[in-house]
Amino acid sequence: MLNETLMGRGEEPVAFEHDCREGICGSCGFMINGIAHGPLPATTVCQLTMRHFKDGDELVLEPWRSRSFPLVKDLVVDRRSFDRIIQAGGYVSVSTGNAPDGNAIPVGKEIADRAMDAAACIGCGACVAACPNGSAALFTGAKIAHLGILPQGKPEQDRRAVRMVAQMNVEGFGSCTNIGECTGVCPKEIPLEEIARMNRDYLLGAWRERGNVVTAIAPVTDWNFGEK
Repeated sequence: MLNETLMGRGEEPVAFEHDCREGICGSCGFMINGIAHGPLPATTVCQLTMRHFKDGDELVLEPWRSRSFPLVKDLVVDRRSFDRIIQAGGYVSVSTGNAPDGNAIPVGKEIADRAMDAAACIGCGACVAACPNGSAALFTGAKIAHLGILPQGKPEQDRRAVRMVAQMNVEGFGSCTNIGECTGVCPKEIPLEEIARMNRDYLLGAWRERGNVVTAIAPVTDWNFGEK
């Protein structure tokens, strides 16, 4: 409605990110009246409609509040810091060739459910925006857990935790003090326990990998891709 009004006046519309409009891509996040993704629990901005607000309500829209998410324009922020955390270790190394049989590695239902719950994280950044410290511990913990819980992720578990936590620190995110605001605004309701799991995996990994040098990826803060 706002952008339609602005365009009707011949003015530039407010810039914001969007993609799937189904609450699964994590692109659309911003603050609504000081709450990440707005007042409805377990919901992304794109899933909100005007009927979720009362007639006459005044809505204050703000971009994510974080030094590690530099402002690009209006409600658009640069969340490439999340990409670099994933790049640091959010993967499993597999041999090339034919796909393995689906039943080759038995996985119990409880383990599969826990991994799937962690994998539900859409990387929207609401946890960072809501945290008074600007911590990315919930995001990083979820990305470490959804691989480390499964048998396929066990061989690189230590290295993954050490590298992803190191990259998170390089990106300038704050420290977690277990306030819990992150899980309160998470649209996928990632539990706070994932942070505890990350801390455990990091401590064990740091000890086991103590002889290896960890190299972080240098943060990129500009949008100059070489165009003239």
